[in-house]
Amino acid sequence: MRLLLVEDNPRLQELLTESVHSAGWHIDVFGTVGDGQEAVATTPYDLLLIDLGLPDGDGLDLIRDIRRDGVKTPILALTARGAIDERIAGLDAGADDYLVKPFNHGEFLARCRALLRRAPDTAPALLVAGRLSFDPASGVLTCGEIEVALTPRERAIVEVLMRDVGRVTPKRKLEHAVSEFGDELSTNAVELSLSRLRKKLDGQKTGAAIETVRGVGYLLREVEP
Repeated sequence: MRLLLVEDNPRLQELLTESVHSAGWHIDVFGTVGDGQEAVATTPYDLLLIDLGLPDGDGLDLIRDIRRDGVKTPILALTARGAIDERIAGLDAGADDYLVKPFNHGEFLARCRALLRRAPDTAPALLVAGRLSFDPASGVLTCGEIEVALTPRERAIVEVLMRDVGRVTPKRKLEHAVSEFGDELSTNAVELSLSRLRKKLDGQKTGAAIETVRGVGYLLREVEP
């Protein structure tokens, strides 16, 4: 899961980034309407977190522009504006939910999970390959009835591979999945995470195998368990 946060308060940026990472998701952070518009236009996101009080404009206008462009990604509005008419304005502008500052970070993550479950049906709720099942919203991977413990990078790799099951996943796509926006990650780091993931799955009857396609990328394919 990749989230976008448009928020100009550095401390809140830091706290929300920590919360999102704790859930095993990735987050890109920007502080202005202009940067938020560019990010939405160039990167597919699963959830947008938008502050309504931004230095170069109103977050409500950003939300309206996003909806006017046909983007259906769920939006959680973050704001200190708590009056009922202001909340109504945020929802009418196109936000799917509204969270008033200051807020509890447990509630913040719960609202994120709820919005991710209600996201447009661009992919199945559960990703399945052999006996492996992955829930993108919770980041939980199971083999049969057994949960497989994953690091945040491993969760990102599993999600991409399981969305591409039966097709070769380019190496660059995995590098992008496990990096933050604009942060280059070495190929060796991806290979190390893949190696650790394979070890966790070794010995279990997964019905799936991760293969290296030299010079191209990786392939997750279903096999006899």
